[in-house]
Amino acid sequence: MGIKEMLNWARVPSILLLGLVYVAYVLIGGVIFWKLEGDLGEKDIDRLLLNKKKLLTRYTCLNQEGLERVAEVVQAASKVGLSLKGNQTADGFWKFTSSAVFAATVVTTIGYGNMSPSSTAGQIFCVFFALFGIPLNLVVLNRVGKYILAIERNVSDFLEGKTQRRKCTRFFVHLVSYLCGAVLFFVMPMIVFQLQEGWTFSQAIYYCFITLSTIGFGDFVADSNPDKVYPDWYSVLMASWIFFGLAWLALLINHSIDILERLNTHCRMRWGGQKPEEESGSAEGENPDTQVEEEDENTKPPVSLT
Repeated sequence: MGIKEMLNWARVPSILLLGLVYVAYVLIGGVIFWKLEGDLGEKDIDRLLLNKKKLLTRYTCLNQEGLERVAEVVQAASKVGLSLKGNQTADGFWKFTSSAVFAATVVTTIGYGNMSPSSTAGQIFCVFFALFGIPLNLVVLNRVGKYILAIERNVSDFLEGKTQRRKCTRFFVHLVSYLCGAVLFFVMPMIVFQLQEGWTFSQAIYYCFITLSTIGFGDFVADSNPDKVYPDWYSVLMASWIFFGLAWLALLINHSIDILERLNTHCRMRWGGQKPEEESGSAEGENPDTQVEEEDENTKPPVSLT
């Protein structure tokens, strides 16, 4: 194969264009975050320094070294999930329910960072647990996503047979699916978190997306406030929401990727003046990652999928 065939000049411009769009998107996002949070961060630093000065002035027996010791105790207590308010005791982070949720955040790669194993045995086990758990999680989520897609297609086929309108029916089914998922995995959890955690609605919806997208900053973490007593069902609901929400959001992201790939193909056809190879397989607008593995599975009812 010659050099020209290897480089494939018809595709290089689209790759460069996509790379430029990606870099520009990241840089624009960085500038916006800088403008939105930069001034606020400086104000927070000034306020903290002022509070520190007031604290040292009010408690004259507390010097800089003593303040650092107090800060170390507060930081250590926060790391293990203990509250220093009052004289009540708490179980800390490593209860069974919170440990199970932590295991779920490991295999889903959310990784909030609010709790982590501190023992050598726990750290080694975490490595091997994630090593086998992450691929298993991807396989299971992929299968659940295909199951959801199969249900969606069965409903779409049924309605198409009744209405004889393919495009309108598929658009309607997709729209209803997205709206139901948004209500089930964003609106309802947002209300629950607002009631149980005392967050605002904006903080709750922010936490929902940061969690289900596996970004997991850790600035907001449900079921982790040592000053609150959570019901027993809360951790179970959290784990179930994370699992099924990840599957639904992964399916939604796959559909978004399919739209971007179609847009990229359209730009290549319009600007390059050439049709890309092997485009007949994507003419129907189906993303291979969101298709059921075998064609005959599409004809089976959803309950037959394993």
